[in-house]
Amino acid sequence: MNRGSRFMTMLPSVVIVLQLACGQLPTGPASAVPDTALRLRVQSDVAASRANAIVLAARKASPAVVSIIVTQTRIVAYDPFGAFGFDDFFRDFFPRHTFRQEIKSMGSGVIVSKDGHVITNAHVVRNATAMKVTLPDNRQFDAELVDSDDALDLALLKIAGKDLPSATLGSSSDLMIGEWAIAIGNPFGFMMEDAQPTVTVGVVSALRRDVKSTGSGGVYSNMIQTDAAINPGNSGGPLVNALGEVVGINTFIFSHAGGSEGIGFARPIEDVKEFMATALGHAVAAGRRFETGLGATVADITPPLRSRFRLVHSKGVVVVGVKKGSIADNIGLVEGDVILMAKGKVVRDAEAFAGQFQSPPNLIDIVVDRRGEPTRLLYRLR
Repeated sequence: MNRGSRFMTMLPSVVIVLQLACGQLPTGPASAVPDTALRLRVQSDVAASRANAIVLAARKASPAVVSIIVTQTRIVAYDPFGAFGFDDFFRDFFPRHTFRQEIKSMGSGVIVSKDGHVITNAHVVRNATAMKVTLPDNRQFDAELVDSDDALDLALLKIAGKDLPSATLGSSSDLMIGEWAIAIGNPFGFMMEDAQPTVTVGVVSALRRDVKSTGSGGVYSNMIQTDAAINPGNSGGPLVNALGEVVGINTFIFSHAGGSEGIGFARPIEDVKEFMATALGHAVAAGRRFETGLGATVADITPPLRSRFRLVHSKGVVVVGVKKGSIADNIGLVEGDVILMAKGKVVRDAEAFAGQFQSPPNLIDIVVDRRGEPTRLLYRLR
């Protein structure tokens, strides 16, 4: 058979394949073309292949991935003459002015319990005075900080919700280099119109990495390395395996330009589980409050109290209650006051302070920090 006749023999088959690909069947004898059942089966197989393991894993984990909007407050000092070199001369006549400046930032997190516990990075919520958590269905909740660990770069938050979507925690102890790794979070969330998380896919590139921080000089130990793209705003979101189980918390990247370059790191979920157990144990023990003879209730500053009263201080004693008509009420103490000094001595412990004021002295001399401004309260009992 010559080349021309072979070409003419193949041509009808080529036409039939092209028509099948376009969803069209030629008319003619049933034996000349695939039947309708075969075409439908092919289309069904193609549609089913789209819902692969990655799609199913993302679909399983995404409802529990949240955006976290953080408000940080810092005290800024302004010296009107400092820029001219007259700071020392004018200091006594024109003291420095201070004001509170609010800064907003954003990160990601993952809900790990149906009653509203959220895991994220400690650096996402550091120095936060207010936190708002947004779910993919656009529900929003105010969040309180339960505990944080700077060494692990982990933080546990609590939102007031019930029957919330929660992620399944897997295991990082049996991870394999080369298996699928799925990073989920909210990169550049301020620029998006909705709260749906972003999914990026890669593999587990390496395990048990120890990485030196260029900022703090500390070492991130036992990290999971992945080439799944982790971008600004992804921090605190989950790293998920092909079963949709959380195996790590996305933490940081190596980058020259600030974007993803295929070298990202996540905190293993085994570390997260241990941190959560410790944090929840601390939360139970940190609820102690002490009554004073002044009519004020005080407590040691904890992350939840710091978040509740939007405190700048992370340690010390805070007023959590004032009885109406009491001495504390009369001298001007209010909830949220941080007690810095009493009787000329620095106050560091709530129980010790309460013991010092079980019986009100004749002269009350207390220095408090109220919304960033030191205030001295003097009161003499008659």
